[in-house]
Amino acid sequence: MNLSRRHRLTSHVETGAMNDIMFFLMLFFLIASTLVNPNIIKLLLPNAKSSTQVMKQPITVSVDAAGQYFVNKKQVSPADVEAALVALIGTAPTTEQPTVVLRVDASLNVQKLVDILEIGNRHKLKMVMATQAQQAAGK
Repeated sequence: MNLSRRHRLTSHVETGAMNDIMFFLMLFFLIASTLVNPNIIKLLLPNAKSSTQVMKQPITVSVDAAGQYFVNKKQVSPADVEAALVALIGTAPTTEQPTVVLRVDASLNVQKLVDILEIGNRHKLKMVMATQAQQAAGK
């Protein structure tokens, strides 16, 4: 009597390599998505009817740690910031509304920033605050 067991054929698929590939793809898309859009400030950009593009420099207002005010790298007194901004806005074409970039030192109190924002609000200016990207805690 022959009592040997029959060997059945079974199919087996190794999925270890596929798991590794899926993990690397997931990492790639996570890293790529953070590099494309890191802490972005959303702006409503104007539409252009002409086909030519003209790059225009924004107006920068800076306040350093000593409390000195600068409009486009030109030092002005705190009382003359509004007059300097109005003069720069007056030279801009009427169809374009200039953007003002605020660069305020982190050590200053918020009131200096609010004062500049009020000037922009009175003249209906687009204002954007410049920030520095945060570095990792381990660096």
